[in-house]
Amino acid sequence: MSDPTSPPGPKSVQDGPPEPDPRAADLQEEADRLQAEMEEARPPHGGPISQVAAALVALAVGVFGAVGSYALGLGRLTQPGPGLWPFAISVVIVVLSVVLLLTGRHLRDTERFSRSSLQTAAGVLSLVGLAVLLPVIGFEIPSLLLMFVWLRLLGKESWRSSIVISFGAVAAFYVLFVLLLQIPLPRLV
Repeated sequence: MSDPTSPPGPKSVQDGPPEPDPRAADLQEEADRLQAEMEEARPPHGGPISQVAAALVALAVGVFGAVGSYALGLGRLTQPGPGLWPFAISVVIVVLSVVLLLTGRHLRDTERFSRSSLQTAAGVLSLVGLAVLLPVIGFEIPSLLLMFVWLRLLGKESWRSSIVISFGAVAAFYVLFVLLLQIPLPRLV
């Protein structure tokens, strides 16, 4: 006779397989349901032409960045110039774009252009506007406008939160970059 206080021994073959946990089945069912919902909500695939076009646009951006940063001066590794890091990032963009161009036609991760694509274009144009206005009127007003446009128009935030966050972020940037780090940014104040 076995001692009731001793730990149970290994199960005998006669006990059979362990019973499935009903919670695991519920979790799997929920995961399957969520996966099906995500597939329904996913925008349609753009096709290989969209994949190649995205790779070509990224390649053009990388080449443009490499040429522009080279013009700034690369310097040496011991004394880097202002264009060294932008050049390095641009080279990475070029390499990844070429890889995407060569292998990307069979991928299914590009979306067909739609109305939501215009939001991305608006975001890019607002960054271009920031870059154009920055040397002319300083960073405060363009940064404030950029934050507001991204929060209110692109992010659909409320007027109050868009205004408060925009002013707060620009004030934080001013304190961090101008006062603490003393970076010579073009500015009004």
